[in-house]
Amino acid sequence: MKNKYVHISFLSLLLVAFTACRKENTSWKNDWIAPIINDTLSLGNFYNDSTLIAGTNGTIDLDFSRTILDLGISDIVKIPDTSIVQLFNPAFGFTVPPGFDIFNNVEQHTLIMPGIELKKIRVFSGKIMLKVYNPLNTIALYKVILPGVVKNGVVFEQSYSVPAGSEANPGISTAILDVSGYEMDLRGINATNYNIIQSQLTVKTDPLGPSVALITSNEFKVEASIQNLKVDYALGYFGNQILSDTSTLTVPYLDNITAGFLDLPSVNLQVEIENGMKVPIKGIISLIENTNANNQTVSLTASSLGQPILISPAIGSWNTLQPSTNEIAFNASNSNVEQVLENLGSAYNFGYSIQLNPLGNVNGGWDEVFSTSRIKVKLKAQIPLQMMADGLTLQDTFDVNLKQTSPNISVVSGKLILEAMNAFPMQCEVKLSFLTDQGFTLEEVFGTALIQSANYGAIDPVDGLRKKLSILEFVFPESLINSLDLIKKLKVEVQLNTPDPINGLNQTVAIPYGAFIGVKIKTAFQTKLSY
Repeated sequence: MKNKYVHISFLSLLLVAFTACRKENTSWKNDWIAPIINDTLSLGNFYNDSTLIAGTNGTIDLDFSRTILDLGISDIVKIPDTSIVQLFNPAFGFTVPPGFDIFNNVEQHTLIMPGIELKKIRVFSGKIMLKVYNPLNTIALYKVILPGVVKNGVVFEQSYSVPAGSEANPGISTAILDVSGYEMDLRGINATNYNIIQSQLTVKTDPLGPSVALITSNEFKVEASIQNLKVDYALGYFGNQILSDTSTLTVPYLDNITAGFLDLPSVNLQVEIENGMKVPIKGIISLIENTNANNQTVSLTASSLGQPILISPAIGSWNTLQPSTNEIAFNASNSNVEQVLENLGSAYNFGYSIQLNPLGNVNGGWDEVFSTSRIKVKLKAQIPLQMMADGLTLQDTFDVNLKQTSPNISVVSGKLILEAMNAFPMQCEVKLSFLTDQGFTLEEVFGTALIQSANYGAIDPVDGLRKKLSILEFVFPESLINSLDLIKKLKVEVQLNTPDPINGLNQTVAIPYGAFIGVKIKTAFQTKLSY
């Protein structure tokens, strides 16, 4: 059997199979019969796509578990690009000897971050663009120190020899300083503040140069531009930031469902909020809805929807961090979650909001966020693939080209022959619609039989699966044969049911692990050669 049949998902096989019609180069001859498909594919190809997974008891489960929000330190701690300018003008004029200390002063500069009060950060990456001006007609030695900015116990310090200049045309020295890996104490000179960077500037004349006259209009200046500062640790108060959005989860193959009903078993849908930051947070799930191919939307209704969920800070630090979690569960007793899932839409929308410090600065500014800290909103739903299908209809359209290549050969009759070995407990009726390039339907052709459910068949002792063989034909009417050149599109429509073999009524069935539908498809055309 392995080399005889095509194995593929029942819900999508026929749509895939008929695409072969547009891939074959057509060759017309008398009583031409040619196979289109004769290969092997397995539903197992889909098991690891994170939607279909192998379940317990030999069945398949539908897994909707997804992470719909994942926030890290870069999402809540954003250091703005900041320009620092430190100036000095002599208070009075006089002549100074070589090596004279002109200036030594510490200043404070504020990082503008409304609502956020940082005491300490560690820089993961970032640069300081430095520009130093010298108005003297001799070399000046500048030293730039950033108190509180430390790496491996060493305070950040850079020295520069700035060439001689004048008031009108000062000497200039520039540098690009990498501050990656530095820890920054942002509490200021007295260690009682926040968001403060300190800078210390010392200036002296060249010890090997001449004496030089200082005048009050001399301007000694340092310009520092802090750019692209990214942090991997922060200590402080991160404000009442609210991060809200609507995320969309898509299950693309559900786009092809156009009609019918699918009854799923009782399901539980959990939404979990995970807090990996040492900051208290509040979460709200405001929206869960599903929209199907017919643009019908079903929204979740539940008393817990839109209600705040409080999540405690994480515990530990760095690699020992242990997140706190809280969860909302939606089931048939407290919501309409089954109706949402049974809407069979490919698009799920999830609205949420996360608020930091909902009760204010309760920890006195000692909250911490690490590079390993994450805030996540997770969707959890694992559903055994048990269902009752009632007229469940899938549809797709493909480009085809059946144009005859020779004016001397005409098609008299034709049909497609489908042989299907079905291991799904589902019955399928197939309809083909032949369309013009503009989408006008030329003909609709039904199969001469159904692809019968595996429940009408017998158990194969080789793999233990129940299987049923069906053979059906799609006979081309004369009007369609006469319009082959006009056919540009093929619409394939399949209708699924899950009948009970005894009474024929649709029943709930479980999809067994390894289920497949195997097909062989061939074309049969009778042609007439005209001279």
